[in-house]
Amino acid sequence: MSRTPIPGAPRKKAGKKAIRQDAVLIDVLVQSPKWKAEPRAASIVRKAIRNAAIAASTPRAELAIVLTNDSAIHALNRDWRGQDKPTNVLSFPALQPEGEWKPGDAPRMLGDIAIAYETMRREADEEQKPFDHHLSHLAVHGFLHLIGYDHENDGDAEEMEALETQILAHLGIPDPYADRAGTH
Repeated sequence: MSRTPIPGAPRKKAGKKAIRQDAVLIDVLVQSPKWKAEPRAASIVRKAIRNAAIAASTPRAELAIVLTNDSAIHALNRDWRGQDKPTNVLSFPALQPEGEWKPGDAPRMLGDIAIAYETMRREADEEQKPFDHHLSHLAVHGFLHLIGYDHENDGDAEEMEALETQILAHLGIPDPYADRAGTH
């Protein structure tokens, strides 16, 4: 996936790489009161998504993140994927208009990401990972799905996991796949 930076977009020096500050517009909707236990959740997902957008050289875009619960994500997973169970994160890519995005165009709508509090919290606890690390990982994972990455076969999974690991490392988060046998 090759992306071209937007000429004339505001940039900020960060080490060797210049980054866009307005790369992605993120609307975070807190749908479940369970997320009140983590008041920094919206800022955590925004930071993770912005870093993912920079790493993937995503042209100006927008997306919505829904912080929900197991019940709501269970219904989405059942209705859209035929999986009758809750899951941690779901991505719903938006249909894209014909043609390539050009500077001056309105931001592309990438789609929506839903993250379930209970499943995410349980996984973080079981894997003894800090809440913000696991939430960041799920946000990055969901974002990569929106821009076309997948893990349906081993090659695609390795590519996606390597990019996730790189993005998370930039955020100071250890490789989430390091404990799996034969990975990284």
